[in-house]
Amino acid sequence: MKRRTLMQATVATVALMLSVPAMADSMADAKAVVEKYASKVSAWDGPTSGPKGASGKNIVILAADMKNGGILGVVNGVEEAAGALGWTVKALDGAGSIGGRTAAFGQAMALKPDGIIINGFDAVEQKPAMEAAKAAGIPMVSWHAASAVGPVPEVGVFANVTTDAMEVSKAAADWAFADAGGKPGVIIFTDSTYAIAIAKADRMKKEIEDLGGTVLEYVDTPIAETSQRMPQLTTSLLQKYGAKWTHSLAINDLYYDFMGPSLASAGIAGDGKPVNVAAGDGSESAYQRIRAKQFQAVTVAEPLNLQGWQLVDELNRAFAGAPWSGYVSPLHVVTSANVEFDGGPKNSFDPDNGYRDQYKKIWAK
Repeated sequence: MKRRTLMQATVATVALMLSVPAMADSMADAKAVVEKYASKVSAWDGPTSGPKGASGKNIVILAADMKNGGILGVVNGVEEAAGALGWTVKALDGAGSIGGRTAAFGQAMALKPDGIIINGFDAVEQKPAMEAAKAAGIPMVSWHAASAVGPVPEVGVFANVTTDAMEVSKAAADWAFADAGGKPGVIIFTDSTYAIAIAKADRMKKEIEDLGGTVLEYVDTPIAETSQRMPQLTTSLLQKYGAKWTHSLAINDLYYDFMGPSLASAGIAGDGKPVNVAAGDGSESAYQRIRAKQFQAVTVAEPLNLQGWQLVDELNRAFAGAPWSGYVSPLHVVTSANVEFDGGPKNSFDPDNGYRDQYKKIWAK
């Protein structure tokens, strides 16, 4: 019996010794990813050539839900860039529902625009309307209409603009892992209405588990209904998991817009646990929470205004019959330590890399 006990103790010791280097490697890898994406973005790595800017174009933006800060930020960028070209822009709000987006698409087609920008919803959701626009020869570009960057020819999208969603998810998960000292207890919030949301959530889950952390629960709740659902859901999850819940990972900042009051009611400080981390998009309210250290520590922000400029540039390339630019926009891990640069004072990730002048140079040729 003593021999068996000694053998078991020896095996346990060896296992522990082997796990320490593995944990150290995981921690070092996670910290390296976070450091890479938390640094300043000062160099332009986008296109430097392309077709001259077309004139007199009328374009329509189909926004999934203008209450979403990411979607609104893209709309603002498109309007700014289109203004530089003298284009006319009409933004239509789908108001967070499939029916609303269907109606907006019908309205867009009635306007007979030169181009359409799909903003913040899966292109396949509106497949009949997409096919009608494609048949009518109306060029379409999109933001977050698919999980990958670039052309989506099966639905007629010339170029889908987004950061690398899998890198966004990895960076968010790595930050949570490092912040928890390698032992996070994570709840993931996603919305199965969107393919990109599921892809991001699945990537975060895999990363946490591959690193050795624990995913307590994978919560599928509609992003359009966060104001109604999140307060009670937060309370229920606190009751279920208590201190085991160390970190939240959400596919969008919007989940945290409505979590704070429930956490505060439970006696949790703004910088207490669970620590809230968002894998997109860098909304104004997220920046404000991070700066104030009130119920959100991190957002992995997208350069929403820059992406608006890229959408206009891609549409201009489509008008000219040129190929898409191939550009993948940068992402940024925003924390209280770096919230004041790269657009932070304006509560957005707006890279200080001169992108506006770069696009204007291309269009002026």
